[in-house]
Amino acid sequence: MPTLNQTFVGETATPIGAPSTSRPREADLHRTATRMFRERGFHATSMQDLAEALGMNRGSLYHYIASKDDLLWAIVDGGFRTLELRVLPLLGSDAPGTDRLRAAIAAHLEVAAERRDELTLLQMERRSLTPERLADVLRRRDAYEAGFRRAIRDGVEAGDLRQVDERMASIAVLSLCNWFTQWYRPDGPMTPGEIADVLTSLCLDGMRVRDGAG
Repeated sequence: MPTLNQTFVGETATPIGAPSTSRPREADLHRTATRMFRERGFHATSMQDLAEALGMNRGSLYHYIASKDDLLWAIVDGGFRTLELRVLPLLGSDAPGTDRLRAAIAAHLEVAAERRDELTLLQMERRSLTPERLADVLRRRDAYEAGFRRAIRDGVEAGDLRQVDERMASIAVLSLCNWFTQWYRPDGPMTPGEIADVLTSLCLDGMRVRDGAG
């Protein structure tokens, strides 16, 4: 398992789930669908809407996808897999729990800045997935949250963090990370890394052992 020095943050490889660059119309379809699903909602966006936005015949879309359900899945699964690839190795390293938390929050926010719309759809439209795909997302979500809980538990056992409810603490941390996609702007005054420093301090300071505490 990679250590913190082998972080995936800042990788420039093609994001997981991204359509092949050798098929530019497919890439256009994914970008347009991601934007329209976020702005209008999945159910309110028809295949005809997508075709018109792309200047294509509706039937031509099926050259690239089998259905609108498959298109939504490709978008949210690709975003989530990128998050898993970049964050889970950090949470699974042998570094101290607080260091893992700090690195994981920074990595999560960097992915969220890069793939803001995809991760928004993962939160807002996952109930639109088929039952089998929703079950897969929920299973992976639970495994992802468990990595944060283990880091918090290790921080407590090491004496760096005070006794807290691990589940509630991990939900609080991930709520901050997930809501980031709703208010972050690339042209804002702070970079994702600077925001990560602020949010990490807020999270860790709230859980640290107080001077003189038992």
